[in-house]
Amino acid sequence: MAVKFLLNMWLNVTERSFRWAASGVIPGCWFNQALPDSSCLKPAQAGLTLELVSHCWKYSEFQLYQLSSLVNFPPQQLKVVMTVFYSEEDADTMRVLDFFRSQQVPNVQWNFIPLPKEQLFRRAIGRNLAAKATKADWIWFTDCDVVFHEGALDALAQQLVGRQDYLVYPQQMLATDLLPKDDPLIVAAKQQPRLMQLDLDRFSVRKLTRATGPAQITHGDVARACGYCENLKVYQQPVANWAKCHEDRAFRWLLGTQGVAIDVPNVLFIRHAEKGRYAQDSKVSNFRKWVRRVKSNLIGR
Repeated sequence: MAVKFLLNMWLNVTERSFRWAASGVIPGCWFNQALPDSSCLKPAQAGLTLELVSHCWKYSEFQLYQLSSLVNFPPQQLKVVMTVFYSEEDADTMRVLDFFRSQQVPNVQWNFIPLPKEQLFRRAIGRNLAAKATKADWIWFTDCDVVFHEGALDALAQQLVGRQDYLVYPQQMLATDLLPKDDPLIVAAKQQPRLMQLDLDRFSVRKLTRATGPAQITHGDVARACGYCENLKVYQQPVANWAKCHEDRAFRWLLGTQGVAIDVPNVLFIRHAEKGRYAQDSKVSNFRKWVRRVKSNLIGR
């Protein structure tokens, strides 16, 4: 017990130290010496391969929309590897993934990878595994509540040809209001797994100013060389509960960039008040929902 307490204390102190360092007081390159020079990155040619990487823990309704979008709007100008990290303890997500395993989609390869939930809860672990193993020209680290509507991926392919950036991101996404758990959009997706589409009338423009956690599109050469916070061991430690994703900021810090904005239409973001990572209707869940509503009202989105 004492050893576990001391280990957790050390991890907390270490993570806080890296959060402070990632504010810019220390150059990220000190911890990422494997980062290749941008001039050495291989420019992708037409017909490139993109790997999409998401995690799913009790978010099966949103994963359903994400995977449906690849079936409803299969990419024409690129090949897509859809990687989903999940836990076999999450029965609803298992049912959704089993449904899509049987879907044959041109230019789409399903890559569903189970992890022990303690590894799933630290998102950087799965992202690092995908980064080191990817054979794609570019890899998009995203979340399962991001949906690729009609034309989004083909437009992205046109933007990525010939680029030698470390990190790019869509300059805007289309987002819903903050949805309660009884919203029809959410309720419908919790029924029997099936193909579903979203009504764009529910979405409005949300500008991005940097490559945030669900919008980090990284050159494949960079991913293979550096992984995803691979050298920051605190972000590669399994945890008992879902960890706040501070490694997103650390990843940008390690690359020395906030990312380059590019024009990618029809990338959708389903904003939701109920978080699967917390026990439903628990004090933590209710407090977090209250915080999200207050923040949403303050910033007007």
